[in-house]
Amino acid sequence: MSDTSNNFGSIVNMNGGRGNTGINHGTVVHNDGTAQDTELQAAVTDLTRLLKDLRPELTPDQAQTLENALPALTPDRAALRERGVILASVSQIAATVGEVGRPVVEALGRLLALVG
Repeated sequence: MSDTSNNFGSIVNMNGGRGNTGINHGTVVHNDGTAQDTELQAAVTDLTRLLKDLRPELTPDQAQTLENALPALTPDRAALRERGVILASVSQIAATVGEVGRPVVEALGRLLALVG
């Protein structure tokens, strides 16, 4: 048995190709926007909280408009892009109440930057 090789680790032979990354031992790295999705979820959650805090400062009609907009705030980029009119109306309402609405306007800006 003098020809026997005892290999106790992984052996990789790579001949040519492109984008070879070797062996994956359980660590998977994808550049699929997962970090951005986490940011998007956080931005939607923050905006929703700020809108609920803003309600006491609004007229009944404004509060109803915000109430109707809340279901449209989902961490789905495509859906948020389609709901630009809703986001614009929320921004206008927040801007009308002045300084109290500024955090909402800023949160909307962060959300829109993530949506692209």
